[in-house]
Amino acid sequence: MPHPEMQRINAFLSSFARRQAARVVDLPGGFAALDDDFAHSHADNQVVVDGAVDPEALPALAERALGHLPFRLISVLDDDVAVACAEPLARAGYTHSTLLVMLHTGPAPTDGGGSAREVDLDALRVPLARRWRGFLPDAGDEVVRHLVDRREARRRGAEVVRFLGARTQDGEVAAWADLYMDPATGMAQIEDLVTSEAHLRRGHGDAVLGAALRMAAAEGCGTRFLTADAADWPRHWYERRGFSAIGRSHCFERS
Repeated sequence: MPHPEMQRINAFLSSFARRQAARVVDLPGGFAALDDDFAHSHADNQVVVDGAVDPEALPALAERALGHLPFRLISVLDDDVAVACAEPLARAGYTHSTLLVMLHTGPAPTDGGGSAREVDLDALRVPLARRWRGFLPDAGDEVVRHLVDRREARRRGAEVVRFLGARTQDGEVAAWADLYMDPATGMAQIEDLVTSEAHLRRGHGDAVLGAALRMAAAEGCGTRFLTADAADWPRHWYERRGFSAIGRSHCFERS
């Protein structure tokens, strides 16, 4: 049986993608969330499957919605639906990755003495661009600009959107994350927690995560979650900080 929070979390993820998008195209079983201003950003130009869909028809639906782009990204929120879609999408040339939906099951940290605070997007531009160039060394300037500037569109995605950063003694933002909240429903998502390569293993990521959890609790958000690559090490880092995997989400990509 799915964890009882998964339905609410998937509804939050679906709503965020719709609200953030510059335009939405409804499709059988889901929708395309699109933003021409950030045409190089896969996350801002994707198909989201949040309902029942014909697995055999899904590749053609994605072509119809994303055919103007050089890439394809399909996010399938329901685990059972994703399992059914995996084989038809593999035949169509898609690769498959799994994200764990991780729920914070412990109390929010009470230590407010860390260095993490809310920051504006301008404070993040330089460290974000530097980190993206590390992740994508062959990417051009326009691609990096889109990946940095797309964060501004995230302000549309939820009732409360905050950018958080932990600074060094010199004032440089060393680690950062997004926090999306809907206090009316008690939902909060922590997204894109990243530490600058030059400042790894110095506690900056912990400071940002702790601040996000405290802020979410202060807004009355009892459901605090994030997603983590099922095949990568951060999932274990989150487990040591009170998060437990309660479900799965799926991404299918093709160039």
